[in-house]
Amino acid sequence: GVASGDAAARSARGGAGHPPASAPGGDGGPQPSTAWTQRELADPHGRADKARRVRAMFAAIAPSYDLNNRLHALGIDQLWRRRAVRMSQVRGGEVVLDVACGTGDLALAFARAGAGRILGADFTPEMLTLAAAKSARGRWRHAWQRRHGNGAATAEAGGTGGAVGAGPCHWLAADAMALPLADASVDVVSIAFGIRNVADPARAIGEFARVLRPGGRLVILEFSLPRLAPLRWLYQAYFQHILPRTATMIAGDRSGAYRYLPRSVDTFLSQSDLCRHMAESGLESITCRRWTFGIVTCYRGLKPALRGATARRADGGVGMVV
Repeated sequence: GVASGDAAARSARGGAGHPPASAPGGDGGPQPSTAWTQRELADPHGRADKARRVRAMFAAIAPSYDLNNRLHALGIDQLWRRRAVRMSQVRGGEVVLDVACGTGDLALAFARAGAGRILGADFTPEMLTLAAAKSARGRWRHAWQRRHGNGAATAEAGGTGGAVGAGPCHWLAADAMALPLADASVDVVSIAFGIRNVADPARAIGEFARVLRPGGRLVILEFSLPRLAPLRWLYQAYFQHILPRTATMIAGDRSGAYRYLPRSVDTFLSQSDLCRHMAESGLESITCRRWTFGIVTCYRGLKPALRGATARRADGGVGMVV
């Protein structure tokens, strides 16, 4: 069966690739040293301790993460994920790596779409615990079994190193900038609303390109800002002033996570810069699609195919670096 969330958490504490974040306090909030201050939010991406703060922030808001997402996006965040899966053009039997998987929504969307094996990777133990629990509830299984057979969903994955799970979904403690996967080992890499939280996005994109097989696809889903001035003004009023207050209240958060969110979007790479990093990593045919009046953008890049060769292992597994 699916390994417990506690196992995922233990794995994450040992393999995330960054120094551990400050432990949460007894009341569930992070220690003051990890909370974002207004001064630090002037340039959240320029901080040397960004990774530690981001990990502590997500640990603090994990229990209410899904609720806040659904309420403040009015459920349309799930539509964005389904569209991202379609942009990946995933096929049955392919291996998908979903980086910064959080509570597993995008990874499970790939399972429903028929991917053969999905690795959900995150460096926050609390998020992996929730993803493993959500996967165990099995609401995705009917769609996956229709494509792969009723007995397939209980098969254990081979060659997935420290990942825990059963059936197509496995949860892996991993740092986006140092993935514990072999070169050319997955068919699709995805990351939804996570690339701006990485300390070095260009390095992470290089890692994504490294683990992609020839012909593989990278899909990045990220927040952006509407281009039309009136819409941009209305959205910024909501995003910068209303959402931080209501989301913080729902989460009971003291980490500053929902003040970080709009600042991290406002100060992140431009669309052209992100596309440039994808091209510099060797990806081709890069496309961008702006959805819902431009508040999200989906990027897609292809890794050039090798002529007359394939990088797929005979058993379809994922080679892990040990």
